[in-house]
Amino acid sequence: MNKDQVKGRTNTVTGKIKEAVGKATGDKDLEVKGTAEKTGGKVRSTYGDVKSDIKKATR
Repeated sequence: MNKDQVKGRTNTVTGKIKEAVGKATGDKDLEVKGTAEKTGGKVRSTYGDVKSDIKKATR
């Protein structure tokens, strides 16, 4: 795994937690921040996956 895959997956999990806590407590701001962080994490993770696939294909 490369650093983008790790960081992306970490952000996805952190975002899910923030989103759930925001929903549970009624804190819309935290819920929105969690959703944004989760989405950003998915994007970065996907970028890392593609980067890894390209590296494997060029070997």
